[in-house]
Amino acid sequence: MTDLVTRAQLELLARTLHVPAERLAHLHTLGPHRLHELQQRMAGTLFDQHTPVFERIARLVPVIPLSISLPIVQKLVPPTMTGRAAGAIGVRYPAKAVEALWKMDVGYAADCAPYLDPRTVGQLADDAPPEPVVAIVNELLARQDYVTAGPFLAYATPELIRAVEQGVPDDEGLIHSAAYAYSGAAISAVVRQLLSGAGGRLPRLLGTVVNGSKELRLSALSVFARCSPEVIAAVGDILFEVAPPSAIADLLTTFLAADAGADMLRFLGHLSPAALTRLALNPVLGEIAEALVAEVDGSSDVAIWRGLLEALARTPAEVRRRAGLALARLDAATLLTVPALAQAARLWPPLLWVLAATDVDVQAHIGELWAGATRVDLAVLERRIADQRLESLLATLTTTIRFLR
Repeated sequence: MTDLVTRAQLELLARTLHVPAERLAHLHTLGPHRLHELQQRMAGTLFDQHTPVFERIARLVPVIPLSISLPIVQKLVPPTMTGRAAGAIGVRYPAKAVEALWKMDVGYAADCAPYLDPRTVGQLADDAPPEPVVAIVNELLARQDYVTAGPFLAYATPELIRAVEQGVPDDEGLIHSAAYAYSGAAISAVVRQLLSGAGGRLPRLLGTVVNGSKELRLSALSVFARCSPEVIAAVGDILFEVAPPSAIADLLTTFLAADAGADMLRFLGHLSPAALTRLALNPVLGEIAEALVAEVDGSSDVAIWRGLLEALARTPAEVRRRAGLALARLDAATLLTVPALAQAARLWPPLLWVLAATDVDVQAHIGELWAGATRVDLAVLERRIADQRLESLLATLTTTIRFLR
């Protein structure tokens, strides 16, 4: 996960604490994982403080029929209080929660949504009827309240995802909202439905991205770069079908200008061979080759290196020559990690194909540097990269298990 996800998690934390996001900007260095954990813990603490109050309110639910209580609540009770109490009450009385969803005014429900306890949303997701939920989602998107809509994707059931595909027409709203969803497994499930659904939604959605604003393009990159490899490959194939080379070039330059090159390389690394070939033949790759190489300086992230090397290996010889020269100019510490990265991720073929196009003095420089590295140095690097991959795998498994629950 990357800076785009970090920004989203900062905004979610600011929403939880009811402070401007600017006041939390210094927490950016925590990264997306720790920010997500912090936001979840803060939300849990805030809701747990009100548990006794919610329990007293819950005792009234079996006594007063919703046909009597709900109109009074919607007229007199602030959405802040209703939203905070709704989750705890719904978990205790799920049938009543479903009944309330059907009867509640959509506008009032959307007012309450930002204050729901996310833990209880997950417990109620299986019982939630799609129709009223879709109506609430449409209202949130009409308000451009993407911060509220996005995290709920983590709890969307397959039935609800299908209902959203058919009942939520706002492509931009869906993309912006999905950028606030933390779980890559949840995002992949949504995109899989868009890929396989009878509505053929994804080509239209990607067309919206291609013709959209910079903010929309960055949101889309954040979403698609976190999908599973097979989903990225399928999305990439459609993207290269709906977007002409000039549009692809414009997308790439937009991402680089917005300092989103690392996210872009994560996405490129899982494109199909056919899509990578079409990318490599786009003249823009010759223009940005050196900038792409600069993105990996100081990085031992396998996903970023894969995106760089798989794309560059298919470019014309002159592009590979300039890219190889840029690689040779990277910091020596970065270059020393390359053999271990290539070994760990099976990137030797694209790496050697790039270096084969470089001048002899460039090859000699890199060869001498690698020859000087001891076996101990390489073993340490390989262990570090293996630990990084294991940590990434565990994080993916954790979010997948949470999603499946």
